[in-house]
Amino acid sequence: MGLFDKKTCDFCGNKIGLLGNKKLEDGNMCKDCAAKLSPWFSERRHSAKADISAQLAYREDNKAAVAAFHTTRSIGKFTKLLIDEDARKFMVTSASDLNKANPDVLDYSQVTGCDLDIRESRNELKRTDKDGKSVSYNPPRYEYSYNFYVTIHVNHPYFDEISYTLSNGYIKTGEQPMNSAGGAWRMNRSGFNLRQNEYNEYLNMGGEIKEAVDRMRADTREAVVAQNTPKSAVTCPWCGATTIPDANGCCEYCGGAVNG
Repeated sequence: MGLFDKKTCDFCGNKIGLLGNKKLEDGNMCKDCAAKLSPWFSERRHSAKADISAQLAYREDNKAAVAAFHTTRSIGKFTKLLIDEDARKFMVTSASDLNKANPDVLDYSQVTGCDLDIRESRNELKRTDKDGKSVSYNPPRYEYSYNFYVTIHVNHPYFDEISYTLSNGYIKTGEQPMNSAGGAWRMNRSGFNLRQNEYNEYLNMGGEIKEAVDRMRADTREAVVAQNTPKSAVTCPWCGATTIPDANGCCEYCGGAVNG
């Protein structure tokens, strides 16, 4: 086989263009099949064909989970954390067409943590001197910008974190830096003007996301504790049977709500 001969995708069987090959540890993949993988998956080049086949099967099954997903809460402006509180599931996506994008649907129980990070960038401001040259101020002056990142840590077979930016780029705050005051998301805002409104918007958004993710972990722990707590038999006020209430607090015989 020549160096420039077209390769065949090991998954769909189609020929791969000269610049379209997505290398695997032991095979080749076309860009169309690669696009079906999870957007949070980053180990393709170090994955074997068997592993990729398993993920493609999982991604196909995920379509049913997306179709059944009912968003009860949405947090974000560009990339959003979508939560189905009734089913105790969530997804992170920037797509408007969920069925087409097929974002990964995860259970609350798969969350292991959440980190927030604000990254600062500064650009030196200069002036033009009498000779028309660009020179520094004395002392130097800088304009500050900030980008806001969220990383949700998860227990998942194909990725262990969902990391994304809230602000979709840097937010300029002028010449006053937003100095830390005890944590990356608790900043000293004294003396700032209206140019900081957008900064504060993403500051609050990040806090809301972390609170929601922490609540998922707490709900999971509470459910495990409740499941492992021994239940006592009570008398059903509806049918008079001696019963151990089910997970919904209902009589195992007549289905009536049991107080106790």
